[in-house]
Amino acid sequence: MNILSVASEVYPLIKTGGLADVAGALPLALEPLGIKTRTLLPGYPAVLAKLGNMDVLLHMPDLLGEPATVLSARHEGLDLLILDAPTLYNRPGGPYVDSDGRDFADNWKRFAALSLAGARIAQGALDDWRPDLVHVHDWQAALVPVYMRYDEKPEIPSLITIHNIAFQGQFSNDILPALGLPDHALWEALEYYGTLAFLKGGIATAHAISTVSPSYAEEILDPHFGMGMEGLIASRANDLFGIVNGIDTAVWNPDGDGLIASPYSAAALRKRVANREALTRHFGLDDDAAPIFCVISRLTWQKGMDVLAEVADDLVAAGGKLVILGSGDPALEEALQAAASRHPGRIGMVMGYNEPLSHLMQAGADAILIPSRFEPCGLTQLYGLRYGCVPVVSRTGGLNDTVIDANAAALAAKAATGIQFAPVTVAGLRQAVRRAIRLFDDKKLWYQIQKQGMKADVSWTASAQRYVDVYNRLLGKG
Repeated sequence: MNILSVASEVYPLIKTGGLADVAGALPLALEPLGIKTRTLLPGYPAVLAKLGNMDVLLHMPDLLGEPATVLSARHEGLDLLILDAPTLYNRPGGPYVDSDGRDFADNWKRFAALSLAGARIAQGALDDWRPDLVHVHDWQAALVPVYMRYDEKPEIPSLITIHNIAFQGQFSNDILPALGLPDHALWEALEYYGTLAFLKGGIATAHAISTVSPSYAEEILDPHFGMGMEGLIASRANDLFGIVNGIDTAVWNPDGDGLIASPYSAAALRKRVANREALTRHFGLDDDAAPIFCVISRLTWQKGMDVLAEVADDLVAAGGKLVILGSGDPALEEALQAAASRHPGRIGMVMGYNEPLSHLMQAGADAILIPSRFEPCGLTQLYGLRYGCVPVVSRTGGLNDTVIDANAAALAAKAATGIQFAPVTVAGLRQAVRRAIRLFDDKKLWYQIQKQGMKADVSWTASAQRYVDVYNRLLGKG
């Protein structure tokens, strides 16, 4: 089976979030199952620099009015198609924002072009390769099934994966003519409360829809989580699937991780102490036995960082320490930095994102705090499970699906892998932190929770098979 995957970011070439991890890891997990995937992504400067010389597969001289070329490359096991369109992608900044952090004004065109290129490839634009199915990710690729639906050539089966329904790709209706779509496409697929939403178009026209956890698939049917699209999604409920993400267990492997101070395993947890010591030094924490909580996150309201800022003082008073790696809302950055200033030696903070440091934090901290208000899947709790960094998570989305709460029954059955709490309030998080500290003080129980988490299957193996099942259903094989 040949799959065309279309995504705006793919690890290890370019990454701003979990979408890149999935787009990079899923093709590798599908390969042993007989699925050959080619991944189309934009030719950002950072991508082109990592790939070097590439073969030209297709010239597209008028891709929404811009010249473009489709190039082929291989990188770390991935079979790639690069959309090289310098007028759209060759600019400073990130994939979506300029150097000052502002959205590019022409993002609608940049990602409509990606979608149109994906649709044309899906419909046979390449001489020597044609996919059986196209799998698109988030709003940036959501117009692929839309372009196929409103084209004279036959469309092929399509699956759209929603990584976060809050990001919808909303633009003015005025861009419709420039998209090259007929007027009726607006009312049939794209119109969204007076705007045009790329994600809505993908949900309306793709043959199947998936989200990145079973709980999130249920949550987005609810107005509280559906962000205005719950009605449309409910009308497609028979075509909706929730498949939890996995992680690359070769990259995230505490027993062979070159980014941490001391490799260790569940059978040799005492070796983890060297990572705790290295983490303590890195953040300038007091060298004592108090539990270290870590946060590796975008600092936003969705992630519950406003609640964390209010609980930070209480966490220290209860006997804990806290290390933070992240950036985001300036007001939340300031609030958390202020907490670190109030508690030198007890709270440490590094702004931004640092991949090696994130590995050390998972290997050296005792618990990871994830107080998200909603979380489609989440990856950091999976890394935490893998590394014996006990997840303390809100009871939502993929966090609910992947962490087993340390309640009395789960502890008695030796099944607990972390701590869940709800609601996401100051009182809720405060209580969860205190629960974690009480459990930490019972070393035998804490080791049990750590080891059970480290035994959990957080790989892509089972999830990849679920995707194959969906692919087969779309192709009439299941």
